[in-house]
Amino acid sequence: MKKMNVNDAAVYFGVSKEAIHNRIRRGSLQSVIENGVKMVLIDENKARSASKNTPQAKRTSVVNDKYYKLLEEQNTRLQFRVDTLESETRTLRDQKEQMLIQEREKIEQIYKEKDEQLKNILATISAKFMLNAPQEEMTDENMLEAEIEPETALISDVISLKKYLENCDFSEKKIKKIRAKFKKHAKNDERITKIGKKYYIDTAKYSYEDLIG
Repeated sequence: MKKMNVNDAAVYFGVSKEAIHNRIRRGSLQSVIENGVKMVLIDENKARSASKNTPQAKRTSVVNDKYYKLLEEQNTRLQFRVDTLESETRTLRDQKEQMLIQEREKIEQIYKEKDEQLKNILATISAKFMLNAPQEEMTDENMLEAEIEPETALISDVISLKKYLENCDFSEKKIKKIRAKFKKHAKNDERITKIGKKYYIDTAKYSYEDLIG
C-alpha cells in the first residue's frame, strides 16, 4: 500500500485534486492524516488496473460531452422553431380576428344603410300621401306596401309618371322631354315624389302643366 498526498495522487491518477477528494468521500480511495496532512492510500495493483481503463473512460467522457452538446444545440434550434411557429400562429389568429371584425362592421353598415333607406322611403310616402290616405291608422306594414306597390296602395289620383304617360297620347320624343323635365325638377319640386328611380305625381292635388304641357 503506497501513501501519497492529494496533489501527488491527482498526478498519479491523471485527475484533479477535487476528483481525489470526491473519491475519498465516496470511499473508493482510503486516506489517513499524518502530521496534519491528508495522505491517500493507494493499492498499486488496483491503480494499475484502473489506469488501463482510464483512456477508455476519458474517450467515453469526451463522446458523452459531444453528444450532450449536440443535443443542447438541437434543443436550442427546436425551441427557436417552436417560438417562431407560435409567433406566426398568433399573427395569423390576430389577422383572422381583424378580418372577421371588418366583415362584421361592413355587414352592420350595409344593414344600417338599408334601414335608413327604408325609413326615408316610408317617411317620404307618409309625408306626401298621408293627407290623401283613407281614414285609418297607417301602420308600418301599410307604408311598406305603399313602397312596393304605390299605384295600388295609394288613392287613384296618385300615379307613377310612367303609367300616367302611358295613358296619354304622347309621342316618344315628347315623353323623353317630359321625363327630362321631371328629372331636373324632382329634387326641389314638392309636387314630385321620387322613390328609387320612379317618379310619382298627385294629379288631384297639383297641376303639372308646366312640366307636361
